[in-house]
Amino acid sequence: MQSIVIFTDGACSGNPGPGGWGSIVALSDGSVRELGGGEAGTTNNRMEMTATIRALALLDTPVASGVIVYTDSTYVIRGITQWVHGWRSRGWKNAEGNDVANRDLWEELMRQVMRLKPATIDWKYVRGHSGFEGNERCDEIAVAFSKKQFIELFDGPRARYLVNLESLPAEQALPEQKSAQKGGKGSSSAKPGSLSYLSYLAGVVMRHSTWAGCERRVKGKPAKFKKVKSQQEEKELLVSWGLDAKYAIVDE
Repeated sequence: MQSIVIFTDGACSGNPGPGGWGSIVALSDGSVRELGGGEAGTTNNRMEMTATIRALALLDTPVASGVIVYTDSTYVIRGITQWVHGWRSRGWKNAEGNDVANRDLWEELMRQVMRLKPATIDWKYVRGHSGFEGNERCDEIAVAFSKKQFIELFDGPRARYLVNLESLPAEQALPEQKSAQKGGKGSSSAKPGSLSYLSYLAGVVMRHSTWAGCERRVKGKPAKFKKVKSQQEEKELLVSWGLDAKYAIVDE
């Protein structure tokens, strides 16, 4: 059966300020539904998350096919595939011990992901404004709602949908992270390929820039840990722990 394809986007003026979100959900039964909404005072990240949550919430269970989510938000992708595990294990605190921003939405997004299991969700990054009609349409919806402008939302058969969803974005790597997300992982100086320490606890692999940070996490706990000096050593260590060489690593 054909996968369910979802595009999402968020927009915000001022950040915080008036914002909007937009989603396209192409269901496996051949129908397409557009979703959108806005808030008077919000942030871009909250709008990106809301767009994703509302799209997933639209899906009925059980889901017989896989789900592909295209988003230009690295915050959403890294958050749901990497960061949330560490946040939850620390009681929704980031590496500095501060409260995680947007916890309410992260918990709801996790709930939606768990609700759809055993269906798999493939999170795919698409660079914003790169010409893919699904992404461009979601941006149009989000901006309209952020400005309180009327926009007609489509709900009908895919054959009548004027947005081209046949040409899907090719696989794109996430952009290299230049700085830590606010309320996210923290401001670690650890980088893949440099001297660092890896720890493995409760299903989460974390990269630490200092031994002190690693020790705080593993001391007195049934954890695995080791110093590594290169990206290749990281991969080899993951395999030695029985994990895939591409297993997601959370920076402290």
